[in-house]
Amino acid sequence: MFESVGALIGSPWIYAMVAMSVLLDVFLPVLPSGVLVIMAATAAAAGSGAATGQVPDEVPDILALVLCATTASVLGDLVAYRLAWRGGARLDRAIARSRRLTVAQERLGAVLAHGGGALVVLARFVPAGRSVVSLGAGATKRRARDFLPWSALAGLSWAAYSVALGYFGAHWLGATWLATGVSLLALSGAGAAAAYLMHRRPA
Repeated sequence: MFESVGALIGSPWIYAMVAMSVLLDVFLPVLPSGVLVIMAATAAAAGSGAATGQVPDEVPDILALVLCATTASVLGDLVAYRLAWRGGARLDRAIARSRRLTVAQERLGAVLAHGGGALVVLARFVPAGRSVVSLGAGATKRRARDFLPWSALAGLSWAAYSVALGYFGAHWLGATWLATGVSLLALSGAGAAAAYLMHRRPA
């Protein structure tokens, strides 16, 4: 597995695959974008010698991976935001039919209006949380300047954390299934912690 992914690390294809997966998972949260980012970082670490304790020679690949995942995350958020913004009366009626969505919409609008964009960052780590926040921000007609800076911070935080898991997992445990499994558990743990913190926030 790692040899196959590692063979792509030196070509633009790995970045294209990561970008497409991260971009689309705002609409299809089942896409394993986190898995792909971690595997790519693990393969990059193995190829640079980090997994064997040597001085890494290809750190720019890791930085490019973070930049790629961050950019795709923000672009995906922006697309979802604009689609929800233009959803018009049909989307408003769909939200109005659900008390839960209506409350969530009002809460998100208030949070963003008062600068509480930490919710956007936390939601990025929660499965489907990114979708709810991006669509909700657009549906509530929040200003882009209230939403996009937090979206960028959320994307950077998630990308840096995911890449760091894959990179340091390979450094400490080697480019193995064990390293990937531990990294995925850590990513899932961050998602569970983020979900807990979001539920703890006052309404």
